[in-house]
Amino acid sequence: MLVLLTHANHLYSDRKQVRKMQPYPPLQTLIAAAALRREGHSVLFADTTFDRDLSSHIRKRRPDLIAVCEDNFNFLTKMCLLQNRSFAFEIAALAKAEGVQAIVNSSDATDNPALYLEAGFDAVIVGELEATLLDVCRSGFQVAGTAFRNSAGAVCYGPPRRLIEDLDLLPPPAWDLLDADSYRRAWVDAHGFFCLNLVASRGCPYRCNWCAKPVYGAAYRHVTPLRAAQEMAHVKNALHPERLWFADDIFGLSAAWTREFARAVEDLDARIPFKMQSRCDLMTRDTVAALRRAGCDEVWMGVESGSQRILDAMEKGIRVEHIYRARENLRRHGIRACYFLQFGYLGETWEDIERTIQLVRETRPDDIGVSVSYPLPGTRFYHIVSSQLGRESHWKQSGDLTLMYSGTFPSEFYRALAAALHLEVGPAAPPDQLRSAWEEVEELRCACC
Repeated sequence: MLVLLTHANHLYSDRKQVRKMQPYPPLQTLIAAAALRREGHSVLFADTTFDRDLSSHIRKRRPDLIAVCEDNFNFLTKMCLLQNRSFAFEIAALAKAEGVQAIVNSSDATDNPALYLEAGFDAVIVGELEATLLDVCRSGFQVAGTAFRNSAGAVCYGPPRRLIEDLDLLPPPAWDLLDADSYRRAWVDAHGFFCLNLVASRGCPYRCNWCAKPVYGAAYRHVTPLRAAQEMAHVKNALHPERLWFADDIFGLSAAWTREFARAVEDLDARIPFKMQSRCDLMTRDTVAALRRAGCDEVWMGVESGSQRILDAMEKGIRVEHIYRARENLRRHGIRACYFLQFGYLGETWEDIERTIQLVRETRPDDIGVSVSYPLPGTRFYHIVSSQLGRESHWKQSGDLTLMYSGTFPSEFYRALAAALHLEVGPAAPPDQLRSAWEEVEELRCACC
């Protein structure tokens, strides 16, 4: 078959992402392309990151199938933003107008297959992508791991598909299909360096009750340390980025895996400075030392809150003291410690928020990302607040910071709080600006009392 692979994440549709200007290639889409080619299929890749026009690709080559394969390693895909859903629906309509069959795979499509089928897709790949995509190309839409409509128009599901057990059996991403120069220009113009993404694992075994896992579930699988280092070496030598981002939900879950990865990186001369995501309770001295040897210079941790009461309510499985300990371990090895913070969880009070502010001031993270609790289907948190959700239960853009249910404070308060905390940890802000930011937080807080 001739398969046109694309995705529905367009950089310029999201104000926050334009400001950040940190575009990453759709890694999952490129892995799917490599898997298809290995099976003998011809592949076209239409990258909509910078240009959302697909019609010319379709009309020039007339593919047998359009596959909208979102990057399931990218947090923007996991957020199930309404603008991405809308763009995917546009692609389905375009395919139908051109008489080409189309399928889709994403977190949002897995959660809401009926919506995507109604929009015009012929099938939805539910869950993990590659094995089902190959099966669709062999046998049609009604296979394990798909949702489709029967002759009566009812939504039907094929049998569940098991997750791929050995990730080393998957091919590396089809980097040759990527216009790497477009990404390089965007990065260099905005930041002075070029950063690319890799992934060494899939899933997360922890059970935070607000975290959705529609694609991989609670399973955690990883490639071998050698395979991860080999991909790192290939990207270093072929595409020459100055930095990498390991986009895993949890990179280096095992201390033994991380030590072996560091050795493989050294043996292959694959070392490139990289950032990654983990949990603060995993940032032990031994693990942090191995990460530094491998090239890690920045770790983003899901800290969420400085209040133990809120961490327990989230079923986060960490203690506040773990955060302090991780911060010190990372500082000792010269690794930037960055926090994901989450406000607005059910029952959070001003006293809980004050504990988070205190944590930030005492530990001085190198950077923070601030969000409010965001209910996604399939989570216990969503089940608790679902009766409060209106027609639009998803953000339109990644920077909305809109509280979707009735919280202690309104969305405007959390936006002001996020701005004040960013001033706390960023480059030294003028005292008047910092004081003004916190005064706005206080005014909005008092207005709710």
